[in-house]
Formats: sequence, structure tokens, C-alpha cells
Amino acid sequence: MQEVFNSYINYLEAERNVSPYTVRNYTNDLTGNYKRGSEKGFFQFLKLKGIDELGEVDKRTLRNYISWLMKQGVAKASIARKLSAIRSFYRYLAREEILPNNPLREASAPKLDRRLPSFLTVKEIVRLLKAPDLTSPQGLRDRAIIELIYASGLRVSELVKLNLEQINLDSGEIRVWGKGSKERLVLIGEPAAMAISNYISKGRPKLLGKKGRDALFLNRYGRRLSERIVQMILEKYATMAGLDKRVYPHLLRHTFATHMLDGGADLRVVQELLGHASLASTQIYTHVTKSQARKVYLSAHPMARKDDEFEKK
Repeated sequence: MQEVFNSYINYLEAERNVSPYTVRNYTNDLTGNYKRGSEKGFFQFLKLKGIDELGEVDKRTLRNYISWLMKQGVAKASIARKLSAIRSFYRYLAREEILPNNPLREASAPKLDRRLPSFLTVKEIVRLLKAPDLTSPQGLRDRAIIELIYASGLRVSELVKLNLEQINLDSGEIRVWGKGSKERLVLIGEPAAMAISNYISKGRPKLLGKKGRDALFLNRYGRRLSERIVQMILEKYATMAGLDKRVYPHLLRHTFATHMLDGGADLRVVQELLGHASLASTQIYTHVTKSQARKVYLSAHPMARKDDEFEKK
């Protein structure tokens, strides 16, 4: 089982070109995380039930696994992710003819409680943008990072992989390689372009020193910035800005999508900018803020406002 699993991971990395984050999650979901918590991995469950052949697994096994996880208090979203990893693994087994067919092809996942994504208001974004110290190279970099994610909706994994040649500040365009190495073009406005320009001309050279690197965003040692450091940067500025909510890179991506749709952007345009393969992934952002909903309601419904002309009728 371990040998087959190792081949599967090599397939994900070499052929599917999935991110290290996805590989880590799939590994934990299938084999279990031995560093913390109780056993919750699929292979751990199979061992517990005395199942030592991958071909012995069927839909009933999967249902029992779901029940086992729920008894341990595992959230539905985490269960759905684990099932996604298991399905992907069994598709690989069938594809490589390690198994004659995929016994889990028709297996269904538990229904999830659909949670609307959190986002920042425009005022909160402004406060966050004002937090970095623009007299330091790190401050210039951090301002450019916040501006860029909010202006483009980039994933943090896409952000840290950016190289200088992918940026065209004159046209306000950035070439991005997203999930599955799919290339797309994202757009940025003048504030983001100006922040990036200031960082490249004034901040980046001081971080780069004498090293020769193509990475756009650098740490204080002149190396490519990591995803974890970007998360820490946003947490720091959220505290400095006095925001009473957790701020993380994907929250700015949520904010980008929400503000675009609130402003009247077409759903399919936002889908393209976000790099979503399915429109269903983008539709979750079609909710609007309470203030925006109230504004639309008051301006559209004739009985929601005091209108002299209407009253005369």
C-alpha cells in the first residue's frame, strides 16, 4: 500500500503538477497526521478495520469511514476534503490498472453547510493599506503585496511564485500560472501598479543586495518570500490597523471577488480573473454586503422609500 501511495504522490507532483500544499493535505488525509491529534487518516481507518488490500474497499467502507470521522467530531468540510483525496487516489488506481475498476466512482459526499466567505469592507481595506511603513523596503514590499492581492484576487501560492518578467505595469497586466499550471492574465489598477513600481525601484534593490534573483517579492535575505511569511505580514498589519477580524491572504481574494460583484462585474469575468475552473466556485461570491443590499432595496422598491411622486398617484 505504501509503494502504491508513493507512486500516486509522484503522479500528483510530476503529471498533475499540484501544489505542495495539496500534496501535504492529500498525504495527511490518506495516511493520517502522526504529529498531532488522534488517528483520522483513511489508511489508519483501514488498518483499524483489518483491511489490508485496496481492492477490498467499497462504498460501505467509505460510509463507515465517514461515520468514524463524524464520531470524532471532524468538521463536514474536512470530511469532504478527505473524501476528495480518497476519490482522487482511487481514480489513479483505476487509471494505472492497479485495480480493475474504481469501486468509489459513485460514492457521494455528505452535504456541506454552505458558509459564505468573509471579506473586508472598503474602509477596512483602506486602513490595512495605510498600515505599512513606506520609508522601509519591507514596508514598500508589504504595501505592494496588499495592493496586488486586493487588486487581482491572486492566490498566495500564485503571489509568491511571481517573477519580474510576469509583470507589465504599463498595461496593468500580470501573467499567472495557477492550479494545474494553467496560465491566465490578471489585471491590476493604477494604485496597485504604482505600489509595485515603488517597491521594484526603491524597496526590492535593498532587499536583493548583490544577489541575482528573478523573484518579485523577497525576504530580508534576498530570497523568495514564502506563503507563511505573507500570512504573518497580513496578520501583523491587521493588528496595526485595529481590525477586529482575522486577516489572511485568501480573505483578500474573497474581498476582491465580493467588491467586484458588488460593483456590477459580470460573474464570468470574475470567474476568469480568479482562475476558477467551474462557475459554481465563483457563485458563492454573489452574496452582497448588508449595506449594499439595503442600498439596492431602497433604490429599487417603490414602497421602501418616501416618494412624493408615488404618493401622488
